[in-house]
Amino acid sequence: GGTACVVTGQPFDTAKVKMQTFPEMYKGVVDCFVKTYKQGGLRGFYKGTTPALVANIAENSVLFMCYGFCQQIVRKIVGVDRKTKLSDLQNAAAGSFASAFATLVLCPTELVKCRLQAMHELQLSGRVLQGHNTVWSVVKGVLQKDGPFGFYRGLSSTLLREVPGYFFFFGGYELSRTFFASGRSKDELGPIPLLLSGGFGGSCLWIAVYPVDCVKSRIQVLSMAGKQAGFMGTFASIVKNEGVFALYSGLKPTMIRAFLANGALFLAYEYSRKLMMNQIESY
Repeated sequence: GGTACVVTGQPFDTAKVKMQTFPEMYKGVVDCFVKTYKQGGLRGFYKGTTPALVANIAENSVLFMCYGFCQQIVRKIVGVDRKTKLSDLQNAAAGSFASAFATLVLCPTELVKCRLQAMHELQLSGRVLQGHNTVWSVVKGVLQKDGPFGFYRGLSSTLLREVPGYFFFFGGYELSRTFFASGRSKDELGPIPLLLSGGFGGSCLWIAVYPVDCVKSRIQVLSMAGKQAGFMGTFASIVKNEGVFALYSGLKPTMIRAFLANGALFLAYEYSRKLMMNQIESY
């Protein structure tokens, strides 16, 4: 699921990070795509793909594993049997709880990904020297400058994004599946309803938490060039110096990516889960 998500959405994610961290360099999403292509061709859109793959595979593995555990916790809280189907709202709460665990594996890899994606802009602005554009050079730089805890720059803003965001993510996904099922079992849905449901869930997530993600990207990328203010300091600085709308820089490519990538994520997740369950049952 995580692999499908990255392969589908990485170019749009790259545009998002560039526009969030250096909004003054781009007039809009088309301008960002054109300039990125001129800088490095198609490869330019896939900067940070390795850490993005690691991040998404790790995050979604932990997320969906913990989602199952958190569903059981929700069942205990509401006092129902282990096999009772949860409501869409209860599933959303379980997803929100699960995201807190996923954040711990996501934050370090996403920090490396964001820095690689915005490396060209960091070098253009003179904030970092040439030659720091590989995964290893970024990892080594973090360890030398801040030690192992340096990978958790932006942890609080990542948590602020993930916990409420995944409430809307799983809530939107389950609500959409309920709509398409129309009284049937949700497990019987075909690929198109699953794609649309995943896309709707992803869109709900990003609409709800986009300003928080913008602050997170600034903290993770710009801290590479020196001491960066915390969440509230960065948030206040953006609003004061650039205006409220700067918090929504890169929203267009994000919404395109959210629909496509999360549709692919849930489609791959549901079908791979069914395949594994069939294999287990056959033994």
